[in-house]
Amino acid sequence: MESQSNNPLATPSQEQKPHKAGFVNIIGNPNVGKSTLMNALVGERLSIITSKAQTTRHRILGIVNGEDFQAILSDTPGIIKPAYELQASMMDFVKSAFEDADVLVYMVELGEKELKDEAFFNKIRNSKIPVLLLINKIDNGNEELLEASRTHWKEQVPNAEIFAISALENFGVAQVFNRILEALPVSPPFYPKDALTDKPERFFVNEIIREKILIHYKKEIPYSVEIDTEEFFEEDNIIRMRSIIMVERDSQKGIIIGHKGAALKRVGIEARKDLEVFFGKKVHMELYVKVNKNWRSSERELRRFGYNGK
Repeated sequence: MESQSNNPLATPSQEQKPHKAGFVNIIGNPNVGKSTLMNALVGERLSIITSKAQTTRHRILGIVNGEDFQAILSDTPGIIKPAYELQASMMDFVKSAFEDADVLVYMVELGEKELKDEAFFNKIRNSKIPVLLLINKIDNGNEELLEASRTHWKEQVPNAEIFAISALENFGVAQVFNRILEALPVSPPFYPKDALTDKPERFFVNEIIREKILIHYKKEIPYSVEIDTEEFFEEDNIIRMRSIIMVERDSQKGIIIGHKGAALKRVGIEARKDLEVFFGKKVHMELYVKVNKNWRSSERELRRFGYNGK
């Protein structure tokens, strides 16, 4: 996937500076706005965003390029206690976020008091690399709440630099980005300068379909689903694709399809519209539902969907 200019925040360089490049890893509790922030930084809708917990399953590398820098962003799953194999695999992605980072971005929501996992919290407090603590969703509160939140987090994470932002409204994001650039080490780029992400196109097809399922289905259905895009053929004016929605049980298959196929059709129509915007051309999509029993607890299936083996 390529982008002509994928950095909405950078300004042209006035003089020749040494090239900087590094890894910026974003962590925090579910739904604090990590995906929204990363999309604001990269300038493309890379990571699915819904109001349900646990929507980001893979470490997505978004890449922000400028004349004299390359910031590689990973958008990790929210920190949770693993309940089954899939979540354990998701937590492996979070653990690896500490290992290759040059800058750690720790996001909290305005009013939030603690990280859900004490061991991760201790890692953040003892981090040897720059930690930027972002208090997000400040548009949902007032000055008094923000000051109390600043004081609380300064005590909890004295090594962190604190920023108040609204990722959704793009408030304060440019200041955070400038600080990230300052903290990056001098290095040649790790990826080609026209790269927006290291993920293949099919990954984004799967994510956008899964987002529609998260929006339209309740209870356990979204978390029992995986998407497998089996065919992806790009022509000059159209992309033709065939995707399979995997569920664990026959009853879930019936719910996904809906009465006379109406529910599945709605998912397909909405996903196709988003994909046409994302790819900038017409999309023809075939969408099917298939039962794949207990895929969330099968190491072999999790490897196939890209969770284990990183």
